[in-house]
Amino acid sequence: MARSLVVLGVIIASIGALMWLGLPLGRLPGDIVVQRGRGTFYFPVVTCLLVSVVLTVVLSLFRR
Repeated sequence: MARSLVVLGVIIASIGALMWLGLPLGRLPGDIVVQRGRGTFYFPVVTCLLVSVVLTVVLSLFRR
């Protein structure tokens, strides 16, 4: 359990560092943005897929 928490913390810190350095995570091409009047709807489809693939690869490496 402790190892999993440390790995999760490192992953979150790495994503934060990449965003701080300018990685446009959350504003990738393919993300849906609808602006009408005073409201905005934003759904990060491609960002969700990218995060899912990365987490799947990382977690599969740690299971072995």
